Amino acid sequence: MNLFDIQSNKLSKQYSPLSSRIRPTKLRDIYGQKHLITEGKFLYEAIKNNNVPSMIFVGPPGCGKTTLAKIICDESNNYMGEISAVSSGVKDIRNFAKKAKDKLGENGIQSTLFIDEIHRFSKSQQDALLPYVENGNFKIIGATTENPSYSIINPLLSRIKLCYLEKLSDDEIKKLLTDTVINKDHGIENLQKAITDDLLEIITNYSGGDARFALNSLEICLNHANNTKTNLTKKNIEEILEKNIYYDKSDDYHYHLISAFIKSMRGSDPNAAIYYLARMIAGGENPEFIARRLIIFASEDIGLANPQALNLATSTLYAVKNIGMPESRIILAETTIYLASSQKSNSSYKSIDLALSHVKNSPDEKIPIHLLNSITELDKKKNFGKNYNYPHDFPGNFVKENYLPKKIKNKIFYEPKEVGIKKSIKDRISKLWDS
Repeated sequence: MNLFDIQSNKLSKQYSPLSSRIRPTKLRDIYGQKHLITEGKFLYEAIKNNNVPSMIFVGPPGCGKTTLAKIICDESNNYMGEISAVSSGVKDIRNFAKKAKDKLGENGIQSTLFIDEIHRFSKSQQDALLPYVENGNFKIIGATTENPSYSIINPLLSRIKLCYLEKLSDDEIKKLLTDTVINKDHGIENLQKAITDDLLEIITNYSGGDARFALNSLEICLNHANNTKTNLTKKNIEEILEKNIYYDKSDDYHYHLISAFIKSMRGSDPNAAIYYLARMIAGGENPEFIARRLIIFASEDIGLANPQALNLATSTLYAVKNIGMPESRIILAETTIYLASSQKSNSSYKSIDLALSHVKNSPDEKIPIHLLNSITELDKKKNFGKNYNYPHDFPGNFVKENYLPKKIKNKIFYEPKEVGIKKSIKDRISKLWDS
């Protein structure tokens, strides 16, 4: 390394974010992930015995995926390459494979390729990794925030170990921040008085278990104290951080929140439903996405127990599109409370899925001939529509008739329950059909 490289590295470290400057370099210094890196656990023992397999780290932002990969390579004395699936491709994989082969041939050094956001690799790019992983040319450590079952091809999944990392607990985040503030090596010792335990608690609450977010937030707050020559307060920390509430709409966290939202409404808990709605709104979720999910919920989980629910949900989407935020929060809240409080029924959902399943297995059951339209002379010769009973010609506009194909004439797809308006539906259907 020449003098320029040394100076450049020093400058890079000096001006890099706090989260990068204090990145742990030893396994013992990592915060969180005790289920993986404590003595006796899989990853700890694999690192200790230098037999770490190709892996993909799955976990939320700021949980230590990149840090752990660097430590593994360092403690295994592996040559490490780093690429991002956002900006790299098959050419970069081949170039690294050549370097890995040279390293192995020259010094017997094993190589590991770290692939950030590996879920962004296309199928063909993931296919390109297979022969190298298969023949041991190099190992890979991927990092992803998404469910690998949806984004990683099966042939690659069968050749690697999945390791699930967890977001840090509040206690772990608080300890990380506290240790950072009191450590003089981090270059912030002159600002230690600017932040108290209570203020660290605020940053912890805003971090959502994301260590990188917490550290960068701490640095922003400390810089603010330095720039203004004033002590930090609860109010100005909240003002600095309020627009940065943890909520990543691109990863599984997005789906976890909407899942909790839907399940709370399904469980008739408007209190919890409003809470998850607030978290989505505060995090910048698209209000139209929420409104569309309300429509789906109204038809799937409420249905004919309260048909008005679907009308209200549909009107909500129209209103949200035309009103916009922040006023749309009130509209979404009103509909959420109504749907959560409404009687529930999934019979419409179950009946269509039951019918679709039957149709899939028996797609061409013969329609009763009396239900066919007779339009041409040939139709009439074939007796299309013959003996069809027109319900309006009978008392009460009803006549018993067989409408299903002969083979399944007794098959039941829809069974109304005694819930809400469905009780009257069930009573009428039972009375008409004597069931």
